[in-house]
Parts: sequence; structure tokens; C-alpha cells
Amino acid sequence: MAHRAFTTHPLVVRRVTVRRIEEVTPRMRRVVVGGPGLAEAVVDGHPQPAFTSPGFDDHIKLILAPGADIDSALPAQLEHGIEWTPSETRVTRDYTPRRVDLEHGEIDLDFVRHGDGPAARWADRARVGDELAFVGPKSSLRFPQDVEWILLVADETGLPAVGRFLDERPLDAPAHIVLLVEDDSARQSLALRDGDTVSWHVASAGDPGPLEAAVRAVRIPDGAGYAWAAAESRALLPVRRYLQREAGLPKDRLNITGYWHAAPAEADGAGEPVAAAPEIASPVPWLVTRAAVQLGLVDALADGPAPGDVLAARMGIPAPTLAGLLPVLAEHGVVVDADGFLALGPVGEGLLDDHEREEFTGFEADLALSLVQLASALHEGVPAWRRHTGQTVAEAAETEVEIARELVEHGGRLAYLSDGLIPELADLSSALLIGPGSAAIVHALEDAGRSDIALSVLDRGALRDVLHGAVEGPGSIAWMPRESDVAILSFALDHRTGTESAHILSEAARYAPRAILIESTRPDTLGGGAGEAHAAHLARTGSPYRGAESLARIAETAGWRSSRSIELGWGVEALLLERR
Repeated sequence: MAHRAFTTHPLVVRRVTVRRIEEVTPRMRRVVVGGPGLAEAVVDGHPQPAFTSPGFDDHIKLILAPGADIDSALPAQLEHGIEWTPSETRVTRDYTPRRVDLEHGEIDLDFVRHGDGPAARWADRARVGDELAFVGPKSSLRFPQDVEWILLVADETGLPAVGRFLDERPLDAPAHIVLLVEDDSARQSLALRDGDTVSWHVASAGDPGPLEAAVRAVRIPDGAGYAWAAAESRALLPVRRYLQREAGLPKDRLNITGYWHAAPAEADGAGEPVAAAPEIASPVPWLVTRAAVQLGLVDALADGPAPGDVLAARMGIPAPTLAGLLPVLAEHGVVVDADGFLALGPVGEGLLDDHEREEFTGFEADLALSLVQLASALHEGVPAWRRHTGQTVAEAAETEVEIARELVEHGGRLAYLSDGLIPELADLSSALLIGPGSAAIVHALEDAGRSDIALSVLDRGALRDVLHGAVEGPGSIAWMPRESDVAILSFALDHRTGTESAHILSEAARYAPRAILIESTRPDTLGGGAGEAHAAHLARTGSPYRGAESLARIAETAGWRSSRSIELGWGVEALLLERR
């Protein structure tokens, strides 16, 4: 089985109260919270397990409702998970528990005393007895087994995680620590061991130069290592590039997370943020930036500035052609012109990160481009993707590895939602897996101690190959379909048209008398963008989000009868089907 990068935990809405407040340094306030909410409890009528946080960098999501009743901001507690219901008052922030003491039912939360964000304001005003609500952690980091040394890099926001690592020592390996603080008063005592090294640096946390220089000054040891970093998002970009390109650490040996983003807010004369008026932005900057990434402009500037004519030659286009792109790219921060030399601007630096780049070059970007054909597609009754490319997403997923990989990556969110499925598999000896979420199902079964279930896979072509690579699945996994106790379709319809959905359900009925159909029936509302999610689903499948009733009707045409549904959270439901 492939190495798991994380372990998931049940998501529970918890309420705790402030027990103590301590000033760790002039720049760090510790709020100790605790109470019965950390123990086993019944939440919204559903029994829930006790709080657990085994990982040194676990994140819990604090739920705040400035100026409003906290109940208006809380998500709904489901039997297995949570549902982020719409809320106009909710503000959330992620924090790492600095210390977890389950024997006494309390956790420490360290707040950096800088800025004026909602969490910092809450911490500054907190008093003993105040209530705090949170959910999480949803997962904990798993280290590879052969780590011989670890590099820990953090600014003040990542300092609680570094301190917890050194206290708990999840790895018996030397730690080499780089810490960036904005003032000498932020230094803390750390539980160092023989063989550890630590360097403190005083500089602005949002400036990438000092953090990169500090990391470069560390001698990377020989042997199998691991690098963990948490700081301001932009400041980590050159650190990631250095560790990957020059230090040669593979992606599975890196965990680099932007804990915050230095984005100055517009303000009025009183210093209050000003809400921007809604507008329909021009697609031109997006398209030009996409072209710059595809032509290799961003990568060509990754190692430093270059004259325009030299840059154009590297890209294989005429210099005047490049000059035609530069005004838009400069206006939107992709490049800057310094004395005739082009360099990456702040947006361009961000595009060196794979996740930010996907907005312009990945599957979601191609899906956005297909919306150009939306009007014609709706008239013809086909998905915009098919009108744009000549094939459906399901057809493309069988032949194009990149699309298959994107679908499987997106299906990985099922790892956080699978708790409600495991009880449904208690009496099974075999299961047929279908859909991009199948890798998450395999890992969930492994974590639940159900590796005894014989698994087979119905997916074909590139999608099957990507799933195979995601689980490295020898053992009991057969990569051809066979008769099974149940068919588990995980996001199998999320990229299929109605006709394709009925067809795959009919295929499943040939192999199993029961099925579990797992699908997003509505967008998750926590991060916003629900409207765009609806449009993307329409472009992908030719239909809006399919609710449980709509899915049951499709299943009925394929020979199934729906018995009940289970809400898994985040807009995802599981329909339990029986073959007619």
C-alpha cells in the first residue's frame, strides 16, 4: 500500500471555555481552553468521540461570530461529520494546539499579538470563562518511516507547531530549526536535544528574502530527510523552490504550508476595510497569464531576471510578440521591468507554486475555458466541455492522465468524509470500486482495519492507472471487475452526463446486488464560490448539481432502488441502493 501522508479524524463541533491566560512572550499570548466539550459527548443529538490531536502541526478551525450569537455561525453536526451551512456571521481561523492534555481536558492555543484580525482580537479580549467553538483537527501528518533528520522552518505563526514537535518528538531524529521573528522579544525557550541546531533571525515575516537566506544557510545533512515549513505564503515560495530544485528533496519529503497571507486591505480614512463594489472582471488578464505560464515565461524567470529579447528566445517566440503581452502582465503583477530586465512580480512568484498554477493550466482552468461554449451547449443539451473539446469528461478521463489525476486528487476529499461509510461495510467480504474517490476508500478501509475486504476496480484506461498508482495496490485489489457484495461508486457520476451515469450504474448492477452511491449533491459553502461551483458542474456534466432525489431517479433507470441516504458532510451524500 502507498505511504499515507496523513491520518483523518472525525469532525466534531466542540465548545470549550477559557481556563487560563498566559503571556508567553510580549508577542505571544497563550489561551488555555478546556471542558467537557473535549470528552465524548452528544452533539445535536449525535454521539461523538472525544477530541484527539496526535500531530504536532494539527489544525483546529476556530469559529467566531464577531458581534453576533455564536450559534448563528456554527456548522450543523451530522452523525458522521459536519455540514457547513450558510452563515453571514461566521469567521474561521486555523490554529495549532501548542499543548494537548486530555487527562485534564484542556489544550493550549498560542496567538501571535500582531495585526488586528478577528482571532487576535478575540485572544486580546479573552477572559476566564469565555466560550470558544471549534472543529477539527481533520487530519494529522504521517512521516515516512526512514526519516534520519528533519528541517523545521517557521515564522512566529508556526512557532507553536515547532515547540510542540520538540516537546513531543514524533521523530527520533535530529531537528535543524530555522525561526524568523519580527522582534528579539519573540524568542522562546525550546526543548532541544543533542544533535539539534537552531538559528533565530529577526526580519519582517512577509519578506521572502530573509527566510530564504536563512534556510540556504543550513547545511542539508546526508541521508533520508524531511522538511516542514510554516510561514507567510509568499515568503515560502523561494524556500519551496530551493528545497525542491537545489536541495533535491522529493515532494513526499516536503510539507510546506502558508499559514497566512500578507495582503494589505484597502481602508477608508478611519482605517476600516472598504468593501469593493461587485464587478464582472475582464477575462483578458486571466487568458494572458494562462498564455504566459503555458509559454514558459514564469519558469524562465524562476532563476532570476532576464532581458526581454533573451527571454523571448528561451520561449521560442519573437521579441515583439512578447512585448505585446507585457503591459497586461505588468499591470497585474505577473512581471516587473527593472532597468530593461524582466523579473517575476508577486503574482508571478505565486505561479511557481503548483497549486496556484492550476488555476490557469489545470483541469479547472480548462473547464472554465469550456464555458465559452455554454450558450451553444445549453441549446444542444450537451455539456459545455463536450461542445468545447469534442468529448465528455468521462471519455477524456480514460485517455488523458492529467485529467484523470485531477479527478482522483479532487476525489481525495472523501478521506475526510468516510466515517459514515465504514459501518455500512461491516458484513462485507468483497467490494467493487468505481470512481475517482476509490483511492480514498481503499485508505479508509485500511485505517479501519478492513484490509480483509477483497477489492476490485471497474474504472478503465488512464483513470484506472492513476488510481493504481495512488494505492500501489497489490494485495487483494484486482484491477478488473469481479462479482462483489457491494459496488462503491465514489464521485463516479460527478464527471459523467446523465446518460453516462445511468450506464455506469447499469454496469455496477452486473457485479453487485447492493451499491453505495457517493456524490456531491450541493456545493460546500465554507470557502464561498458556490455559484462558480454550480457553473463548473453544469459545464462538466450538462446538468446542475443532482440532489438525492435526482440521483435516485437515475439509479432507478439503471435497475436500482434507493433505500436511504447518509449525509457525510461538505455537501456530500451517500445513497444506499439495492438491485431490483
